[in-house]
Amino acid sequence: MAEVVVVGAGLSGTLMAYELLPQLKSGDRLTLVAQGAAYHFVPSNPWVAIGWRKRDEIEIDLAEIMKRKGIRLLTQGAKRVHPAENRVELGDGTSIDYDYLVVATGPELAFDEIPGLGPQGYTQSICHVDHAARAKEAFEILAANPGPVVIGAVQGASCFGPAYEFLFILETELRRRKLRDRVPMTFVTSEPYIGHLGLDGVGDTKGLLESEMREKHIKWITNARIDSVGPGTMSVEELADNGTTHKAHDLPFAYSMMLPAFRGVEAVRGIEKLTNPRGFVIVDKHQQNPTFTNVFAVGVCVAIAPVGATPVPVGVPKTGFMIESMVTATAMNIGALLRGKPPTAQPTWNAICLADFGDSGVAFLAQPQIPPRNVNWSSKGEWVHYAKVAFEKYFLRKMRRGESEPFYERFLLDRLNIAKIKEVRTGT
Repeated sequence: MAEVVVVGAGLSGTLMAYELLPQLKSGDRLTLVAQGAAYHFVPSNPWVAIGWRKRDEIEIDLAEIMKRKGIRLLTQGAKRVHPAENRVELGDGTSIDYDYLVVATGPELAFDEIPGLGPQGYTQSICHVDHAARAKEAFEILAANPGPVVIGAVQGASCFGPAYEFLFILETELRRRKLRDRVPMTFVTSEPYIGHLGLDGVGDTKGLLESEMREKHIKWITNARIDSVGPGTMSVEELADNGTTHKAHDLPFAYSMMLPAFRGVEAVRGIEKLTNPRGFVIVDKHQQNPTFTNVFAVGVCVAIAPVGATPVPVGVPKTGFMIESMVTATAMNIGALLRGKPPTAQPTWNAICLADFGDSGVAFLAQPQIPPRNVNWSSKGEWVHYAKVAFEKYFLRKMRRGESEPFYERFLLDRLNIAKIKEVRTGT
């Protein structure tokens, strides 16, 4: 009997459990280690933060689903991975041994790297549903006493799409409440230009997003490094292309939401040859760690090199479909190993993204996500908002059903020529 363990029960970990189950042989056991039994649909957090969604609308209880599917769910969380011992130390002091491990923990939010940043400081966050709920309370205070707003992503951040989404969703809600004329808005980002997204842009994301900001009278600062945040003031250095300080800003705000930098979680951070200096898990083209070959990683916890040098550190995002391709490849590779075969599946890392602006949005398709690309397309329109709403409903439904990729989703992706697994040609 093989013991297969997945650590983390967010998007990547839950999908990983669903896709691993069919790969197991009779007698193998699959365990999912989670921090509690609740799954939250993170892409809906910007809507929670302004009251367009309630927490329970995007929350799923995993306990009943995992029991129905025959997956053992441990909710005490992981304290430390011990790869040399094939063991995971759990939050309650017990341990679980494994034959194969998938790290799907997501990131740790590095608010502490900037004084005053984060929900324990002076800015809001939408990285977790708890943060989004708190951001909603702060938004209502803003609505009662309007003032300047600063939204964005700090140095080292790798998740820029939600910052743009929240910026425009907030702007839409302010217009609906007839408060927009009393709320100056500034977008502050470590990106070298608007629409970079950590990907050197996709299609014309630069032009689309700059146009949207001009139309809605939103100012922006790029190449921004946040020095500190105080009560109602953010100190920002705007760097030139050569890395020197071009301009210093002291931005007043009545409300601010800034996405932090990420790092690896404590359970894996600092393990030599498993993680990089930032704590992200090192993997090869099969999502497999080169040193500890029975350890795989998927999702935001995976180490990916930046897309070129920038004046301010900018990370690479791990978007939803990109993560799904990692999950599918990893499940296939562990299935092969369980049957005595070598891993061969390689994820495409293709990206499909719907960024909602409240009454419109931007969609992009990048094949692969990291340039150079075979497909490099983006588009803007009201249809994106409705597509994002429909996707939320669809995704939550399939998660409740315990499905990763229903047959009709596979059919549609095939018709659109969007693959999760690379075609690997051998020979000449």
